[in-house]
Amino acid sequence: MNASEHGFNPAFNMASIRQALNEAVERVRMPAPTRLRDLIRQIRAARTAAEERTVVNKECAYIRSTFREEDSVWRCRNIAKLLYIHMLGYPAHFGQLECLKLIASPRFTDKRIGYLGAMLLLDERQDVHLLITNCLKQDLNNSTQFIIGIALCTLGAIASPEMARDLASEVERLMKSPNAYIRKKAALCAFRIIRRVPELMEMFLPATRSLLSEKNHGVLITGVTLITEMCENSVDTLNHFKKIVPNLVRILKNLILAGYSPEHDVSGVSDPFLQVKILRLLRILGRNDVDASEAMNDILAQVATNTETSKNVGNTILYETVLSIMDIKSESGLRVLAVNILGRFLLNNDKNIRYVALNTLLKTVYVDTSAVQRHRSTILECLKDPDVSIRRRAMELSFALVNSNNIRNMIKELLLFLEKADPEFKAQCSSNIVMSAERYSPNKRWHLETLFKVLVAAGNYVRDDVVACTIQLISETQPQQGYAVNALWHALERDTFDKQPLAQVATWCIGEYGDLLLYSPPPEDVEAPVNLTEDDVIDVYQRLLWSPQNTVVTKQYTLLSLTKLSTRFQRGNEKIRQIIDTFGSNLHIELQQRGIEFSQLFRKYDHLRPALLERMPPMETARPQANGIIGLVNGEQDIEEDKPVETATTPASDSSALLDLLGSSELSVPALVTSPGAVNNSTAGNNDLLDLLGGLDLSPPAGTTGNGIEEVVSPLGVMGGNEGIFSPTSTGNFLVDGLLTAPIQNEVPSVSVLDKAGLKINFKMERPLDTPDLLVINMTAGNSTGIPLTDFRFEAAVPRTFQLQMLPPSSTVISPSGQVTQVLKVSNMNSGNLRMRLRISYTGDSGPVLEQTEVNNFPTIGSQ
Repeated sequence: MNASEHGFNPAFNMASIRQALNEAVERVRMPAPTRLRDLIRQIRAARTAAEERTVVNKECAYIRSTFREEDSVWRCRNIAKLLYIHMLGYPAHFGQLECLKLIASPRFTDKRIGYLGAMLLLDERQDVHLLITNCLKQDLNNSTQFIIGIALCTLGAIASPEMARDLASEVERLMKSPNAYIRKKAALCAFRIIRRVPELMEMFLPATRSLLSEKNHGVLITGVTLITEMCENSVDTLNHFKKIVPNLVRILKNLILAGYSPEHDVSGVSDPFLQVKILRLLRILGRNDVDASEAMNDILAQVATNTETSKNVGNTILYETVLSIMDIKSESGLRVLAVNILGRFLLNNDKNIRYVALNTLLKTVYVDTSAVQRHRSTILECLKDPDVSIRRRAMELSFALVNSNNIRNMIKELLLFLEKADPEFKAQCSSNIVMSAERYSPNKRWHLETLFKVLVAAGNYVRDDVVACTIQLISETQPQQGYAVNALWHALERDTFDKQPLAQVATWCIGEYGDLLLYSPPPEDVEAPVNLTEDDVIDVYQRLLWSPQNTVVTKQYTLLSLTKLSTRFQRGNEKIRQIIDTFGSNLHIELQQRGIEFSQLFRKYDHLRPALLERMPPMETARPQANGIIGLVNGEQDIEEDKPVETATTPASDSSALLDLLGSSELSVPALVTSPGAVNNSTAGNNDLLDLLGGLDLSPPAGTTGNGIEEVVSPLGVMGGNEGIFSPTSTGNFLVDGLLTAPIQNEVPSVSVLDKAGLKINFKMERPLDTPDLLVINMTAGNSTGIPLTDFRFEAAVPRTFQLQMLPPSSTVISPSGQVTQVLKVSNMNSGNLRMRLRISYTGDSGPVLEQTEVNNFPTIGSQ
């Protein structure tokens, strides 16, 4: 019997011995390199960044030298050290080819380090990236499952579109492998390939469908993940997989009812990772589908009632269940159950769970408001939470719950929150309180009391829109003007240096109705000033004007108010004139101009002073019903900075059609009216509209403000002041352009502007009786989808021969089957045919959407 019969090959054995001897000689010839753990120790011991760079540079020089000498003995150790150096942020690209050499090695340890290096050091912009494709193809056909596994991981991590197309068939073959480990890795690799090259999705459909019949949980969870990715990227694939809803329901029911399984148990819950994945897929499959939703209603109810809530893992499953219930066409009872689960989350000690519950309730409040209202007291308690994120979400949710039935209690709680809130909350909270009071106030007196409390509690953090809204409300509410002037006088007597908006409203009101303060009996339920004289009022005004802590705007209000008091008071005109004369030499040009002009009213134009300074007529304007406040003080409206829109949908019409249509006409900048949380940034709005209007000259025409609205008379300005001008009429009243409503004469036919993706916008036009060149457009935006459309924003532009004024919208959220309205006023209608370019943006089910369109079919309107 010879040696070969026993499987012993002398030639092979001698070659192996010779190779081992050569390697031993090489080890003796070259010193062993530093081990990875020693390198880490040296780097951590470095006391400065310079010492660390010295250690790293020295080691990189050594590694380069070994690469040049083709040292194959220590290549694996050197690549491992190089990867650590790369993780620290130092350049390590010179090791790419060495990684390929390790990948070609037959040893698994070498391949593992080589593939890890390839994932970290290679990218598709490198030429060496193409060399790895053949190595991957060979290893995908290897007989060792672990080598196939690391090859699949590497392919999923670094696959370029070309590499994905070359190796997709290999991955699809491995998805059918009898080895569960390989099937799991192949499914994950297919998931990454589909993300890079979506058109390869169809190739994996048959193999993916078979993964749902697996009993191995690892394969099953990767299969569900792969199907979820496919459904999110393709509507056709989504419809294809809707037939698997019964299979998913069966799998989920088995997980709940199967009992204890030690292999997949996490804190007493059977495979929560798989449950969460299935719930997420069910949510996608059941969205806007009644039949699919009905098939999963029972299992969602079982999950919601049978899941353990004492552990965080159970709360995770319940959270996904709630999201699924609220996103599909579920039954009303099931929605109430979901909201109750979120209510229990609010009582949890974990801050993260409370935050998640508030965030989810904020999204679902428009779907089932009555169910969320049951947890109103718990939500209000969250306003006292020490965590700033929870307080912010609780504040937003509280305002979403305000309605006509609970307005008094809710505003009372929110005012208490406003008094103690951090400065970062005061501006938004005060504006939202004003909006809620504007929309749901039970009476004018309560409305005024609320606004005054906001001015006191928010201090200097009150936005200008609140000042404007308060002034307008006082102006138009004649029966409450006596109460307002008395209440504001008491506030003005106290220290108002840190409450500039309050001082502005108080001085305006006293300037208009100072005679009611001194010479009229106060309302019965208001504390009247005791022994108040004209000199007392003038002394307070003098203190405000002389205080360096007051802003220039506050002094403008005060100076104008003091001038008006000269016609309201019976005596004291000489003292008022002396104070005003001192401002004729003020360092601030605006105050100096006012001082000089007002002084002339006491001298050259003294005979006109009573008529010029007569009480202003009520500011009767269409104030917004919600989510918007018109600015009256400076004749401007808040402009919100544009947010980037990720997904834009543009109509098929030619973008330059309006340019040809309008010829050389220039377009006036439209008024951008947004949510009350906006900031005044007209420059940002103008630049953003350059894209909308095709790069036309957007400089506003003469007589308009920077945001395209005609100059509005300000309570501050007189005789050419920067904030506006007073126009004396024959009766001595001040006219406020654009703020007085007029009777409507006739209606012009409606125009359909947009009807797309469930959003329908119509224009209904009317003409005022006494202004034939004014067109009032009532815009109505309707939502026929089953989900709310949030962040709704409507913008418009017209040729420069017209003037456009836009009032704020009634809301920025269009609820399902609901509507949002907005009023547009177009002046100078006799100058030709009206054209309008529109931009509508909102956030729907698929994310942000941008629509652009042109309205060219306005009816021809001439003077009659």
